Amino acid sequence: MRFKFLGITSAVAIAIVSVPKATAQIPLLPYLQTPSSVSNDSENKNVSEWIYLDGRPLFRIAASKNNIFERSQNIQQNLQKISQNYFNSPTQAFNVQIRTVNSLPVIYINENYLMTINSEDAKLRQVDTLTLANQIAGDLQQYLERAKQERQTSSLIDNGKIAVGIGLGMILLSWAIKRWQRRLSQKAENFIPPTSETDQPITTLLNQQQQQHLQEVKKRLFQIAQTGIWGSGSFIILGLFPYTRALQLGILVVAQIPLRLAAVVLGTYVAIRFTYALIDHSTSTIVSSGALLTPQTYERLQLRISTFSGVTKSIATILWVGTGILLALVSLGIDIIPLLAGAGLVGVALSLASQNLIKDAINGFLIILEDQYALGDVINVGDVGGLVENLNLRMTQVRDAEGRLITIPNSEVKIVANLSSRWSRADLTIPVSYQADIDNALKLIEDVALTMNEEPLWRRQIIEKPSVLGIDNFSDRGLIIRVWIKTQPLKQWDVAREYRRRVKVALDQAGFSIPVPQQAVWINHPQFLNSQNNSKSEFPSIAAPET
Repeated sequence: MRFKFLGITSAVAIAIVSVPKATAQIPLLPYLQTPSSVSNDSENKNVSEWIYLDGRPLFRIAASKNNIFERSQNIQQNLQKISQNYFNSPTQAFNVQIRTVNSLPVIYINENYLMTINSEDAKLRQVDTLTLANQIAGDLQQYLERAKQERQTSSLIDNGKIAVGIGLGMILLSWAIKRWQRRLSQKAENFIPPTSETDQPITTLLNQQQQQHLQEVKKRLFQIAQTGIWGSGSFIILGLFPYTRALQLGILVVAQIPLRLAAVVLGTYVAIRFTYALIDHSTSTIVSSGALLTPQTYERLQLRISTFSGVTKSIATILWVGTGILLALVSLGIDIIPLLAGAGLVGVALSLASQNLIKDAINGFLIILEDQYALGDVINVGDVGGLVENLNLRMTQVRDAEGRLITIPNSEVKIVANLSSRWSRADLTIPVSYQADIDNALKLIEDVALTMNEEPLWRRQIIEKPSVLGIDNFSDRGLIIRVWIKTQPLKQWDVAREYRRRVKVALDQAGFSIPVPQQAVWINHPQFLNSQNNSKSEFPSIAAPET
Protein backbone atom coordinates (compact mmCIF):
# COMPACT_ATOMS: atom_id res chain seq x y z
CA MET A 1 0.00 0.00 0.00
CA ARG A 2 2.77 2.44 0.88
CA PHE A 3 4.69 1.70 -2.32
CA LYS A 4 1.55 2.35 -4.36
CA PHE A 5 1.14 5.76 -2.77
CA LEU A 6 4.81 6.54 -3.40
CA GLY A 7 4.40 5.54 -7.02
CA ILE A 8 1.37 7.78 -7.52
CA THR A 9 3.10 10.69 -5.81
CA SER A 10 6.23 10.21 -7.92
CA ALA A 11 4.16 10.23 -11.10
CA VAL A 12 2.58 13.52 -10.08
CA ALA A 13 5.97 15.04 -9.30
CA ILE A 14 7.49 13.88 -12.60
CA ALA A 15 4.53 15.22 -14.56
CA ILE A 16 4.77 18.63 -12.94
CA VAL A 17 8.49 19.17 -12.41
CA SER A 18 10.30 17.55 -15.35
CA VAL A 19 11.21 20.11 -18.06
CA PRO A 20 13.44 19.25 -21.05
CA LYS A 21 16.41 21.36 -22.15
CA ALA A 22 14.40 22.97 -24.93
CA THR A 23 12.36 24.81 -22.31
CA ALA A 24 15.15 25.79 -19.98
CA GLN A 25 14.52 29.45 -20.71
CA ILE A 26 10.83 29.36 -19.76
CA PRO A 27 10.16 32.29 -17.41
CA LEU A 28 9.51 31.23 -13.86
CA LEU A 29 6.96 32.56 -11.43
CA PRO A 30 9.28 35.04 -9.66
CA TYR A 31 9.51 37.02 -12.91
CA LEU A 32 5.76 37.51 -12.85
CA GLN A 33 5.68 39.50 -9.65
CA THR A 34 5.20 42.84 -11.35
CA PRO A 35 5.38 45.55 -10.40
CA SER A 36 7.76 45.13 -7.44
CA SER A 37 8.79 47.91 -5.08
CA VAL A 38 12.39 49.13 -5.09
CA SER A 39 12.07 52.29 -3.02
CA ASN A 40 9.91 53.15 -0.04
CA ASP A 41 11.43 56.54 0.85
CA SER A 42 9.42 58.91 -1.31
CA GLU A 43 5.70 59.30 -1.56
CA ASN A 44 5.84 58.47 -5.27
CA LYS A 45 7.33 54.99 -4.92
CA ASN A 46 9.54 53.51 -7.61
CA VAL A 47 8.59 50.09 -8.91
CA SER A 48 10.11 47.74 -11.46
CA GLU A 49 8.77 45.65 -14.31
CA TRP A 50 10.20 43.16 -16.78
CA ILE A 51 10.48 43.64 -20.53
CA TYR A 52 9.76 40.45 -22.49
CA LEU A 53 10.61 39.11 -25.92
CA ASP A 54 8.67 36.04 -27.11
CA GLY A 55 7.71 35.36 -23.53
CA ARG A 56 11.29 35.46 -22.23
CA PRO A 57 12.31 38.10 -19.68
CA LEU A 58 15.07 40.35 -21.07
CA PHE A 59 15.70 43.09 -18.53
CA ARG A 60 13.97 45.16 -15.89
CA ILE A 61 13.11 48.82 -15.93
CA ALA A 62 12.19 51.16 -13.09
CA ALA A 63 9.87 54.14 -12.83
CA SER A 64 7.41 55.75 -10.48
CA LYS A 65 4.30 53.82 -9.72
CA ASN A 66 2.22 56.22 -11.80
CA ASN A 67 4.49 56.04 -14.85
CA ILE A 68 5.70 52.43 -14.87
CA PHE A 69 2.85 51.13 -17.01
CA GLU A 70 3.18 53.81 -19.69
CA ARG A 71 6.98 53.44 -19.88
CA SER A 72 6.91 49.64 -20.06
CA GLN A 73 4.25 49.76 -22.77
CA ASN A 74 6.31 52.19 -24.88
CA ILE A 75 9.48 50.11 -24.58
CA GLN A 76 7.55 46.91 -25.28
CA GLN A 77 5.96 48.42 -28.41
CA ASN A 78 9.32 49.76 -29.65
CA LEU A 79 10.93 46.35 -29.12
CA GLN A 80 8.06 44.62 -30.89
CA LYS A 81 8.37 46.91 -33.92
CA ILE A 82 12.16 46.56 -34.08
CA SER A 83 12.06 42.77 -33.70
CA GLN A 84 9.39 42.35 -36.39
CA ASN A 85 11.39 44.40 -38.87
CA TYR A 86 14.49 42.40 -38.03
CA PHE A 87 12.71 39.03 -38.30
CA ASN A 88 10.98 39.86 -41.60
CA SER A 89 14.15 41.06 -43.31
CA PRO A 90 16.39 38.13 -44.28
CA THR A 91 19.32 40.42 -45.12
CA GLN A 92 19.14 43.07 -42.44
CA ALA A 93 22.02 42.96 -39.95
CA PHE A 94 21.62 43.59 -36.25
CA ASN A 95 23.13 46.94 -35.23
CA VAL A 96 22.92 48.30 -31.67
CA GLN A 97 24.00 51.87 -30.96
CA ILE A 98 24.30 53.68 -27.62
CA ARG A 99 24.04 57.44 -27.83
CA THR A 100 24.19 60.04 -25.08
CA VAL A 101 21.31 62.49 -24.79
CA ASN A 102 21.12 64.88 -21.82
CA SER A 103 23.86 62.89 -20.08
CA LEU A 104 21.81 59.68 -20.31
CA PRO A 105 22.56 56.70 -22.57
CA VAL A 106 19.95 56.01 -25.27
CA ILE A 107 19.74 52.64 -27.06
CA TYR A 108 19.04 52.50 -30.81
CA ILE A 109 18.64 49.29 -32.79
CA ASN A 110 19.03 49.58 -36.55
CA GLU A 111 18.52 53.35 -36.23
CA ASN A 112 15.24 52.81 -34.33
CA TYR A 113 14.79 54.27 -30.86
CA LEU A 114 14.27 51.68 -28.13
CA MET A 115 14.67 53.29 -24.70
CA THR A 116 16.59 55.69 -22.47
CA ILE A 117 18.50 54.32 -19.48
CA ASN A 118 17.93 56.35 -16.28
CA SER A 119 19.42 56.22 -12.80
CA GLU A 120 16.48 54.21 -11.41
CA ASP A 121 17.22 51.47 -13.97
CA ALA A 122 20.88 51.44 -12.94
CA LYS A 123 19.99 51.03 -9.27
CA LEU A 124 18.30 47.71 -10.04
CA ARG A 125 21.65 46.14 -10.99
CA GLN A 126 23.74 48.49 -8.85
CA VAL A 127 25.84 49.73 -11.81
CA ASP A 128 26.15 53.03 -13.64
CA THR A 129 23.87 53.91 -16.53
CA LEU A 130 26.44 53.40 -19.29
CA THR A 131 27.45 49.96 -18.03
CA LEU A 132 23.79 48.99 -17.82
CA ALA A 133 23.23 50.22 -21.37
CA ASN A 134 26.09 48.04 -22.66
CA GLN A 135 24.72 45.02 -20.76
CA ILE A 136 21.24 45.51 -22.18
CA ALA A 137 22.66 45.99 -25.67
CA GLY A 138 24.55 42.70 -25.42
CA ASP A 139 21.50 40.85 -24.12
CA LEU A 140 19.32 42.30 -26.87
CA GLN A 141 21.72 41.18 -29.60
CA GLN A 142 21.92 37.68 -28.16
CA TYR A 143 18.16 37.27 -27.66
CA LEU A 144 17.13 38.80 -31.00
CA GLU A 145 19.56 36.64 -32.96
CA ARG A 146 18.33 33.59 -31.10
CA ALA A 147 14.68 34.56 -31.67
CA LYS A 148 15.35 34.96 -35.40
CA GLN A 149 17.04 31.58 -35.51
CA GLU A 150 14.04 29.97 -33.80
CA ARG A 151 11.82 31.27 -36.59
CA GLN A 152 13.76 29.46 -39.24
CA THR A 153 12.06 26.50 -40.91
CA SER A 154 14.65 23.98 -39.74
CA SER A 155 14.32 25.12 -36.13
CA LEU A 156 10.54 24.98 -36.29
CA ILE A 157 10.69 21.44 -37.71
CA ASP A 158 13.05 20.32 -34.94
CA ASN A 159 10.84 21.83 -32.25
CA GLY A 160 7.82 20.26 -33.96
CA LYS A 161 9.45 16.85 -33.65
CA ILE A 162 10.08 17.52 -29.97
CA ALA A 163 6.43 18.56 -29.56
CA VAL A 164 5.23 15.34 -31.24
CA GLY A 165 7.51 13.31 -28.96
CA ILE A 166 6.17 15.11 -25.90
CA GLY A 167 2.60 14.51 -27.11
CA LEU A 168 3.24 10.78 -27.58
CA GLY A 169 4.88 10.64 -24.18
CA MET A 170 1.84 12.32 -22.64
CA ILE A 171 -0.48 9.79 -24.28
CA LEU A 172 1.62 6.79 -23.20
CA LEU A 173 2.08 8.06 -19.67
CA SER A 174 -1.62 8.90 -19.35
CA TRP A 175 -2.55 5.44 -20.69
CA ALA A 176 -0.15 3.75 -18.26
CA ILE A 177 -1.56 5.63 -15.28
CA LYS A 178 -5.11 4.91 -16.42
CA ARG A 179 -4.33 1.22 -16.71
CA TRP A 180 -2.63 1.25 -13.32
CA GLN A 181 -5.69 2.90 -11.82
CA ARG A 182 -7.97 0.28 -13.41
CA ARG A 183 -5.86 -2.57 -12.03
CA LEU A 184 -5.87 -1.10 -8.55
CA SER A 185 -9.65 -0.64 -8.74
CA GLN A 186 -10.14 -4.28 -9.76
CA LYS A 187 -7.90 -5.44 -6.93
CA ALA A 188 -9.85 -3.28 -4.50
CA GLU A 189 -13.16 -4.75 -5.69
CA ASN A 190 -11.86 -8.33 -5.35
CA PHE A 191 -10.02 -7.64 -2.11
CA ILE A 192 -11.42 -9.47 0.91
CA PRO A 193 -9.87 -8.24 4.16
CA PRO A 194 -8.54 -11.06 6.35
CA THR A 195 -10.76 -11.84 9.28
CA SER A 196 -10.45 -14.02 12.32
CA GLU A 197 -12.86 -15.53 14.77
CA THR A 198 -12.03 -12.82 17.31
CA ASP A 199 -12.85 -9.96 14.96
CA GLN A 200 -15.92 -7.97 15.86
CA PRO A 201 -18.41 -6.72 13.25
CA ILE A 202 -17.43 -3.15 14.06
CA THR A 203 -13.87 -4.00 12.98
CA THR A 204 -15.13 -5.11 9.58
CA LEU A 205 -17.16 -1.91 9.27
CA LEU A 206 -14.16 0.26 10.15
CA ASN A 207 -11.98 -1.60 7.64
CA GLN A 208 -14.60 -1.00 4.94
CA GLN A 209 -14.71 2.73 5.75
CA GLN A 210 -10.91 2.84 5.70
CA GLN A 211 -10.81 1.24 2.26
CA GLN A 212 -13.42 3.70 0.98
CA HIS A 213 -11.38 6.69 2.17
CA LEU A 214 -8.18 5.25 0.69
CA GLN A 215 -9.91 4.63 -2.63
CA GLU A 216 -11.08 8.25 -2.64
CA VAL A 217 -7.54 9.46 -1.94
CA LYS A 218 -6.17 7.27 -4.75
CA LYS A 219 -8.83 8.53 -7.13
CA ARG A 220 -7.95 12.17 -6.47
CA LEU A 221 -4.22 11.49 -6.76
CA PHE A 222 -4.76 9.81 -10.12
CA GLN A 223 -6.83 12.79 -11.26
CA ILE A 224 -4.07 15.16 -10.16
CA ALA A 225 -1.52 13.01 -12.01
CA GLN A 226 -3.56 13.06 -15.23
CA THR A 227 -4.07 16.81 -14.95
CA GLY A 228 -0.36 17.32 -14.29
CA ILE A 229 0.62 15.20 -17.31
CA TRP A 230 -1.64 16.96 -19.82
CA GLY A 231 -1.25 20.41 -18.31
CA SER A 232 2.54 20.35 -18.00
CA GLY A 233 2.97 18.67 -21.41
CA SER A 234 0.82 21.27 -23.13
CA PHE A 235 2.61 24.03 -21.26
CA ILE A 236 6.01 22.73 -22.39
CA ILE A 237 4.85 22.44 -26.01
CA LEU A 238 3.73 26.08 -25.93
CA GLY A 239 7.22 27.07 -24.80
CA LEU A 240 8.89 25.36 -27.76
CA PHE A 241 7.72 27.86 -30.37
CA PRO A 242 8.31 31.62 -30.34
CA TYR A 243 4.80 32.29 -31.62
CA THR A 244 3.14 30.52 -28.67
CA ARG A 245 5.61 31.34 -25.92
CA ALA A 246 3.79 34.57 -25.15
CA LEU A 247 0.64 32.51 -24.62
CA GLN A 248 2.61 30.40 -22.17
CA LEU A 249 3.54 33.53 -20.27
CA GLY A 250 -0.08 34.69 -20.32
CA ILE A 251 -1.21 31.38 -18.85
CA LEU A 252 1.32 31.76 -16.06
CA VAL A 253 0.17 35.29 -15.33
CA VAL A 254 -3.55 34.51 -15.42
CA ALA A 255 -3.64 31.01 -13.96
CA GLN A 256 -1.00 31.08 -11.25
CA ILE A 257 -3.39 32.22 -8.49
CA PRO A 258 -6.25 29.84 -9.48
CA LEU A 259 -3.72 27.00 -9.75
CA ARG A 260 -2.33 27.74 -6.31
CA LEU A 261 -5.78 27.89 -4.79
CA ALA A 262 -6.82 24.70 -6.60
CA ALA A 263 -3.70 22.95 -5.34
CA VAL A 264 -4.47 24.05 -1.77
CA VAL A 265 -8.11 22.92 -2.02
CA LEU A 266 -7.21 19.53 -3.51
CA GLY A 267 -4.39 19.04 -1.03
CA THR A 268 -6.68 19.88 1.88
CA TYR A 269 -9.38 17.52 0.61
CA VAL A 270 -6.92 14.65 0.11
CA ALA A 271 -5.40 15.29 3.55
CA ILE A 272 -8.85 15.20 5.16
CA ARG A 273 -9.83 11.92 3.49
CA PHE A 274 -6.45 10.37 4.29
CA THR A 275 -6.85 11.47 7.92
CA TYR A 276 -10.28 9.81 7.96
CA ALA A 277 -8.64 6.58 6.78
CA LEU A 278 -5.98 6.86 9.51
CA ILE A 279 -8.67 7.43 12.17
CA ASP A 280 -10.61 4.37 11.00
CA HIS A 281 -7.40 2.31 10.89
CA SER A 282 -6.38 3.42 14.39
CA THR A 283 -9.84 2.75 15.79
CA SER A 284 -9.92 -0.68 14.15
CA THR A 285 -6.51 -1.45 15.65
CA ILE A 286 -7.68 -0.43 19.11
CA VAL A 287 -10.78 -2.62 18.83
CA SER A 288 -8.78 -5.59 17.54
CA SER A 289 -6.21 -5.24 20.31
CA GLY A 290 -8.94 -5.65 22.91
CA ALA A 291 -8.58 -2.23 24.51
CA LEU A 292 -12.31 -1.65 24.14
CA LEU A 293 -13.44 -5.26 24.56
CA THR A 294 -15.23 -4.76 27.82
CA PRO A 295 -18.35 -6.82 28.51
CA GLN A 296 -20.40 -4.77 26.07
CA THR A 297 -22.40 -5.90 23.09
CA TYR A 298 -21.71 -5.15 19.46
CA GLU A 299 -24.51 -2.59 19.38
CA ARG A 300 -23.05 -0.68 22.30
CA LEU A 301 -19.54 -0.86 20.90
CA GLN A 302 -20.81 0.40 17.55
CA LEU A 303 -22.50 3.37 19.22
CA ARG A 304 -19.35 4.25 21.14
CA ILE A 305 -17.03 3.88 18.15
CA SER A 306 -19.31 5.88 15.84
CA THR A 307 -19.47 8.72 18.37
CA PHE A 308 -15.72 8.78 18.97
CA SER A 309 -14.91 8.49 15.28
CA GLY A 310 -17.39 11.19 14.29
CA VAL A 311 -16.09 13.72 16.81
CA THR A 312 -12.45 12.96 15.97
CA LYS A 313 -13.12 13.40 12.26
CA SER A 314 -14.89 16.69 12.94
CA ILE A 315 -11.88 18.00 14.88
CA ALA A 316 -9.51 16.83 12.13
CA THR A 317 -11.67 18.51 9.48
CA ILE A 318 -11.60 21.82 11.37
CA LEU A 319 -7.81 21.66 11.75
CA TRP A 320 -7.20 20.82 8.09
CA VAL A 321 -9.64 23.46 6.85
CA GLY A 322 -7.95 26.06 9.04
CA THR A 323 -4.55 25.00 7.70
CA GLY A 324 -5.90 25.16 4.15
CA ILE A 325 -7.18 28.69 4.69
CA LEU A 326 -3.77 29.82 5.98
CA LEU A 327 -2.02 28.18 3.01
CA ALA A 328 -4.47 29.85 0.63
CA LEU A 329 -3.66 33.24 2.16
CA VAL A 330 0.07 32.52 1.82
CA SER A 331 -0.41 31.52 -1.85
CA LEU A 332 -2.13 34.85 -2.45
CA GLY A 333 0.91 36.67 -1.07
CA ILE A 334 -0.75 37.79 2.16
CA ASP A 335 1.44 38.02 5.24
CA ILE A 336 -0.29 35.81 7.80
CA ILE A 337 1.95 36.66 10.77
CA PRO A 338 -0.02 39.83 11.63
CA LEU A 339 -3.22 37.86 11.05
CA LEU A 340 -2.07 35.15 13.46
CA ALA A 341 -1.14 37.77 16.05
CA GLY A 342 -4.51 39.45 15.63
CA ALA A 343 -6.25 36.08 15.74
CA GLY A 344 -4.50 35.34 19.03
CA LEU A 345 -5.80 38.55 20.58
CA VAL A 346 -9.27 37.91 19.19
CA GLY A 347 -9.10 34.36 20.55
CA VAL A 348 -8.30 35.63 24.05
CA ALA A 349 -11.19 38.10 23.88
CA LEU A 350 -13.58 35.43 22.58
CA SER A 351 -12.48 32.96 25.25
CA LEU A 352 -13.30 35.49 27.95
CA ALA A 353 -16.64 36.31 26.35
CA SER A 354 -17.61 32.70 25.64
CA GLN A 355 -16.80 30.80 28.79
CA ASN A 356 -19.97 28.74 28.43
CA LEU A 357 -18.77 27.45 25.06
CA ILE A 358 -15.48 26.41 26.64
CA LYS A 359 -17.35 24.63 29.42
CA ASP A 360 -19.52 22.90 26.82
CA ALA A 361 -16.45 21.73 24.92
CA ILE A 362 -14.65 20.44 28.01
CA ASN A 363 -17.72 18.62 29.33
CA GLY A 364 -18.46 17.24 25.85
CA PHE A 365 -14.94 15.85 25.63
CA LEU A 366 -15.34 14.18 29.04
CA ILE A 367 -18.72 12.74 28.04
CA ILE A 368 -17.17 11.12 24.98
CA LEU A 369 -13.98 10.03 26.76
CA GLU A 370 -15.79 8.48 29.74
CA ASP A 371 -18.50 6.99 27.52
CA GLN A 372 -21.34 8.44 29.58
CA TYR A 373 -23.58 8.06 26.54
CA ALA A 374 -23.23 7.85 22.76
CA LEU A 375 -25.23 8.26 19.59
CA GLY A 376 -28.29 6.00 19.66
CA ASP A 377 -28.51 5.82 23.47
CA VAL A 378 -31.69 6.64 25.35
CA ILE A 379 -30.96 9.02 28.21
CA ASN A 380 -32.71 11.17 30.79
CA VAL A 381 -31.16 14.52 31.68
CA GLY A 382 -33.13 16.31 34.34
CA ASP A 383 -36.75 16.63 33.21
CA VAL A 384 -36.07 15.72 29.57
CA GLY A 385 -35.05 12.54 27.89
CA GLY A 386 -35.08 10.64 24.63
CA LEU A 387 -32.92 9.11 21.91
CA VAL A 388 -29.53 10.78 21.36
CA GLU A 389 -29.53 11.87 17.69
CA ASN A 390 -26.54 14.22 17.68
CA LEU A 391 -23.54 14.57 19.96
CA ASN A 392 -20.57 16.89 19.57
CA LEU A 393 -18.29 18.91 21.81
CA ARG A 394 -20.84 21.70 22.23
CA MET A 395 -24.25 20.12 22.60
CA THR A 396 -26.36 16.99 22.82
CA GLN A 397 -29.61 16.64 20.88
CA VAL A 398 -32.24 14.10 21.96
CA ARG A 399 -35.57 13.16 20.39
CA ASP A 400 -38.30 12.55 22.98
CA ALA A 401 -41.32 10.24 22.72
CA GLU A 402 -43.46 13.00 21.18
CA GLY A 403 -40.93 13.58 18.39
CA ARG A 404 -39.56 16.85 19.75
CA LEU A 405 -35.84 17.52 19.19
CA ILE A 406 -34.40 18.83 22.44
CA THR A 407 -30.98 20.54 22.46
CA ILE A 408 -29.00 20.37 25.71
CA PRO A 409 -25.70 22.27 26.17
CA ASN A 410 -23.06 19.85 27.38
CA SER A 411 -22.26 22.10 30.33
CA GLU A 412 -25.82 21.48 31.61
CA VAL A 413 -25.35 17.68 31.62
CA LYS A 414 -24.54 17.04 35.26
CA ILE A 415 -26.63 14.00 36.20
CA VAL A 416 -27.58 11.74 33.31
CA ALA A 417 -29.46 8.44 33.34
CA ASN A 418 -28.43 6.16 30.48
CA LEU A 419 -31.17 3.62 29.74
CA SER A 420 -29.23 1.71 27.09
CA SER A 421 -25.59 1.56 28.15
CA ARG A 422 -24.23 -1.98 27.66
CA TRP A 423 -27.51 -3.63 28.68
CA SER A 424 -31.08 -2.77 29.67
CA ARG A 425 -33.72 -4.28 31.95
CA ALA A 426 -37.42 -4.78 31.60
CA ASP A 427 -38.85 -4.07 35.07
CA LEU A 428 -42.34 -5.64 35.19
CA THR A 429 -45.04 -5.71 37.88
CA ILE A 430 -47.81 -8.30 37.50
CA PRO A 431 -50.95 -7.87 39.75
CA VAL A 432 -52.64 -11.05 41.03
CA SER A 433 -55.87 -11.29 43.00
CA TYR A 434 -55.72 -11.86 46.77
CA GLN A 435 -57.99 -14.88 46.34
CA ALA A 436 -55.68 -16.57 43.78
CA ASP A 437 -53.34 -19.49 44.55
CA ILE A 438 -50.16 -17.48 44.75
CA ASP A 439 -47.76 -20.42 44.32
CA ASN A 440 -49.44 -21.51 41.10
CA ALA A 441 -49.51 -17.93 39.91
CA LEU A 442 -45.77 -17.53 40.54
CA LYS A 443 -45.06 -20.80 38.74
CA LEU A 444 -47.17 -19.75 35.76
CA ILE A 445 -45.47 -16.32 35.47
CA GLU A 446 -42.03 -17.94 35.64
CA ASP A 447 -42.92 -20.57 33.00
CA VAL A 448 -44.04 -17.84 30.59
CA ALA A 449 -40.72 -16.04 31.02
CA LEU A 450 -38.63 -19.19 30.58
CA THR A 451 -40.59 -20.28 27.50
CA MET A 452 -40.08 -16.88 25.93
CA ASN A 453 -36.34 -17.04 26.71
CA GLU A 454 -36.00 -20.36 24.86
CA GLU A 455 -37.37 -19.05 21.56
CA PRO A 456 -34.62 -18.06 19.02
CA LEU A 457 -36.23 -14.70 18.22
CA TRP A 458 -36.23 -13.54 21.83
CA ARG A 459 -33.09 -15.38 22.91
CA ARG A 460 -31.00 -12.87 20.93
CA GLN A 461 -32.60 -10.00 22.82
CA ILE A 462 -32.67 -11.52 26.34
CA ILE A 463 -29.18 -11.64 27.88
CA GLU A 464 -29.81 -13.64 31.08
CA LYS A 465 -32.42 -15.98 32.47
CA PRO A 466 -35.48 -13.98 33.58
CA SER A 467 -35.86 -13.54 37.33
CA VAL A 468 -39.22 -13.73 39.12
CA LEU A 469 -38.46 -11.87 42.35
CA GLY A 470 -41.71 -12.78 44.10
CA ILE A 471 -44.38 -10.70 45.79
CA ASP A 472 -43.17 -7.14 45.80
CA ASN A 473 -46.11 -5.35 47.39
CA PHE A 474 -49.66 -5.57 48.78
CA SER A 475 -51.58 -2.90 46.91
CA ASP A 476 -55.16 -1.89 46.22
CA ARG A 477 -54.93 -3.90 43.00
CA GLY A 478 -53.92 -7.10 44.75
CA LEU A 479 -50.60 -8.90 45.10
CA ILE A 480 -47.86 -7.30 43.01
CA ILE A 481 -45.35 -9.79 41.58
CA ARG A 482 -42.10 -8.31 40.27
CA VAL A 483 -40.18 -9.70 37.27
CA TRP A 484 -36.77 -8.63 35.94
CA ILE A 485 -35.63 -9.48 32.39
CA LYS A 486 -32.12 -8.38 31.37
CA THR A 487 -32.04 -7.46 27.66
CA GLN A 488 -29.86 -6.00 24.95
CA PRO A 489 -29.70 -2.17 24.90
CA LEU A 490 -32.96 -0.56 23.75
CA LYS A 491 -34.74 -3.95 23.62
CA GLN A 492 -36.40 -3.77 27.02
CA TRP A 493 -39.60 -2.24 25.69
CA ASP A 494 -40.08 -4.85 22.96
CA VAL A 495 -39.46 -7.69 25.42
CA ALA A 496 -41.76 -6.15 28.05
CA ARG A 497 -44.65 -5.70 25.62
CA GLU A 498 -44.44 -9.27 24.38
CA TYR A 499 -44.10 -10.66 27.90
CA ARG A 500 -47.18 -8.79 29.15
CA ARG A 501 -49.21 -10.16 26.24
CA ARG A 502 -48.16 -13.73 26.99
CA VAL A 503 -48.81 -13.38 30.72
CA LYS A 504 -52.32 -12.06 30.04
CA VAL A 505 -53.11 -15.03 27.77
CA ALA A 506 -51.64 -17.54 30.25
CA LEU A 507 -53.54 -16.08 33.24
CA ASP A 508 -56.80 -16.13 31.30
CA GLN A 509 -56.30 -19.78 30.31
CA ALA A 510 -55.46 -20.77 33.92
CA GLY A 511 -58.52 -18.98 35.31
CA PHE A 512 -56.61 -16.26 37.15
CA SER A 513 -58.22 -12.86 37.02
CA ILE A 514 -56.17 -9.70 36.86
CA PRO A 515 -57.69 -7.51 39.59
CA VAL A 516 -58.72 -3.91 39.22
CA PRO A 517 -58.26 -1.28 41.93
CA GLN A 518 -60.76 -1.92 44.78
CA GLN A 519 -61.49 -0.41 48.18
CA ALA A 520 -63.61 -1.61 51.17
CA VAL A 521 -65.51 1.08 53.16
CA TRP A 522 -66.73 0.27 56.73
CA ILE A 523 -69.32 2.55 58.42
CA ASN A 524 -69.33 2.39 62.26
CA HIS A 525 -71.08 5.67 63.20
CA PRO A 526 -74.46 5.05 65.05
CA GLN A 527 -76.33 7.77 63.16
CA PHE A 528 -75.50 6.24 59.81
CA LEU A 529 -76.29 2.77 61.09
CA ASN A 530 -79.80 3.89 62.30
CA SER A 531 -80.52 5.62 59.02
CA GLN A 532 -79.47 2.47 57.18
CA ASN A 533 -81.81 0.32 59.34
CA ASN A 534 -84.75 2.69 58.77
CA SER A 535 -84.15 2.55 55.07
CA LYS A 536 -84.34 -1.24 55.19
CA SER A 537 -87.68 -1.17 57.10
CA GLU A 538 -89.28 1.33 54.76
CA PHE A 539 -88.05 -0.40 51.64
CA PRO A 540 -87.82 -4.09 52.53
CA SER A 541 -87.60 -5.19 48.91
CA ILE A 542 -84.34 -3.25 48.30
CA ALA A 543 -81.16 -4.81 49.67
CA ALA A 544 -78.35 -2.63 50.94
CA PRO A 545 -75.26 -2.64 48.67
CA GLU A 546 -72.17 -4.43 49.89
CA THR A 547 -69.13 -2.26 50.36
